[in-house]
Amino acid sequence: MKSDRERPSETLAAVLQELAACRICRDEPRFQPPLPHEPRPVIQASPTARLCIAGQAPGTRVHASGKPFTDPSGVRLRQWLGLDEAAFYDAARVAVVPMGHCFPGLDAQGGDLPPRRECAPIWRSRVLAAMPQVELVLAIGRYAQAWHLGAKAGANLSATVAGWRAILAEPRRPRVLPLPHPSWRNNAWLKRNPWFEAELLPVLREEVARLVL
Repeated sequence: MKSDRERPSETLAAVLQELAACRICRDEPRFQPPLPHEPRPVIQASPTARLCIAGQAPGTRVHASGKPFTDPSGVRLRQWLGLDEAAFYDAARVAVVPMGHCFPGLDAQGGDLPPRRECAPIWRSRVLAAMPQVELVLAIGRYAQAWHLGAKAGANLSATVAGWRAILAEPRRPRVLPLPHPSWRNNAWLKRNPWFEAELLPVLREEVARLVL
């Protein structure tokens, strides 16, 4: 999964500066029509954060704010993590690196489109290579799980998250913990899978406290 733009020994500051100016999805689209609005790459990263949250892509509210998870999903995610806003938005402690850095637009039903396909192959390896100190990646949703787990991902999100113990125990660096998306649209999934809150969340909060607090 190496990026065609990856370079050896890049500093994170250099990668972030280039990423902030990226307009590829609008000006040089490779797989889809051009992004119909001005790109606004969203990322939170530092050379000291040991926890990395790998989400999907910004929604409308995050596109407007320029900060990750400034929406109801962020409220639930912070509850899952046991973090307040001050800790969550402290880039020195928490990195947030979505699969797509810009808001991809809405589908015909008003839902968010998938992350732009240009984004992850160009940027993801470079950003993560510049953060070798990261110890744990929270892979939120199918796109992040497919990238970080590859063939180890299950047939669907439920299967992947259900295998969280084995995935977390694998001798990889950084370790990976798969999570469902904290969207309120997943309320039904959470009700069908009470083990998530009873068994996974306590371990998640222990890991987060160790790495962040």
